[in-house]
Amino acid sequence: MSQGEQLHQVRLQQLGAYPFECLKTLFAGHTPHTNLTPIDAGAGEPRLPLPAFVADTVAANLNGLSKYPSTIGSPDLRQAIADWLQRRYDLKHVDAATQVLSANGTREALFAIAHALINPEAAQKPNVLMPNPMYQIYLGAALTAGGEPVFLPCTAAHGFAPDLEAVEPSIWRHTALVYVCSPSNPTGWIADADYFTRLLELADEHDFYIVSDECYSEIYWQHKPVGLLQVAESSGRAGFSRCLVMNSLSKRSALPGMRSGLIAGDAGLIKRFTKLRSYTGPGTPLPLQAVAAAAWSDETHVRQHLEIYRASLKAFFDCYDNASEDITIPAGSFFVWLPVADDEAFAVAAFEQQAVTILPGSYLAAEDAHGVNPGAGFIRAALVDGPECAAELARRLRAVRI
Repeated sequence: MSQGEQLHQVRLQQLGAYPFECLKTLFAGHTPHTNLTPIDAGAGEPRLPLPAFVADTVAANLNGLSKYPSTIGSPDLRQAIADWLQRRYDLKHVDAATQVLSANGTREALFAIAHALINPEAAQKPNVLMPNPMYQIYLGAALTAGGEPVFLPCTAAHGFAPDLEAVEPSIWRHTALVYVCSPSNPTGWIADADYFTRLLELADEHDFYIVSDECYSEIYWQHKPVGLLQVAESSGRAGFSRCLVMNSLSKRSALPGMRSGLIAGDAGLIKRFTKLRSYTGPGTPLPLQAVAAAAWSDETHVRQHLEIYRASLKAFFDCYDNASEDITIPAGSFFVWLPVADDEAFAVAAFEQQAVTILPGSYLAAEDAHGVNPGAGFIRAALVDGPECAAELARRLRAVRI
């Protein structure tokens, strides 16, 4: 085996098992309560009615299945995305031709972008900063691209914000890329304008890029989240330099099966990523690109979904009835991040006693240099089935005994 093959195998071995594979292993040999209807609150998969325009738009564009789809997205789709970004974030101009790409869902884009922005042959392994807990794709991307993952612990003591000021200057000096997730999966934290402004200052000072995962931007409890491009433009950054954002119709429009999202920002980075994706990026089928263009152009279904998510959060916390000040409605996303004594034991007990599937928080985080996993002692539950199910989920979780 060549040295290159050995290095590649080492990188793959570092990935570990994906959270849902860990959950299957955890549940092996355990059976759910048979007298209760199962509730799957483990996956963040919206299960709301399809927007009304979906079926007709697919039917009207079926001839697109006879053509190869472009990996960059059709002109109509990219223009719809650019128009949405301008409306949503009050941006002066987003150039659909040079600052926007279509993505086959943001999962592959968030993973592949590290391979476009990291130099694995640098004299010192480039640092890739990410929140911890996290969407595990960030970690996989850093490792396979030859970067060094650096974890920013997100704890209740700091409102679950990744603490930028706690990062040592020596880390910043060798940083290539910082992942931000706002609203956060799994904690629900939302970055404010000051947070993004400080991160932009650090990016200029230390010469790194920012990738902002904004897939939950349209799901929030009270205040509509700001976006990275919005803050970049307001601070006078020409062309969103150093910045890329990613968003998805999976959460915004409850269309996870469509695999359609966006990549937008710095035209130079978009050009670099376009070259990589021309080799590796799958194209969304053209009928679905037509649906995506319609989805980015319509706000009615988004407002309807938001009201359902808000009602679900209220129903859950009304029924969960815990007086602890540590448990509050999250600022964003449709996840609840609940403290428990032992997250794995609680997940097994919820499965056996209440036929509920939830995810242990430790599966969504990595141990730091001191062996501390900031996700341990939490569980993540997704409120994706409407208020009635959210209330029932809360009642069942309150009844779990370990």
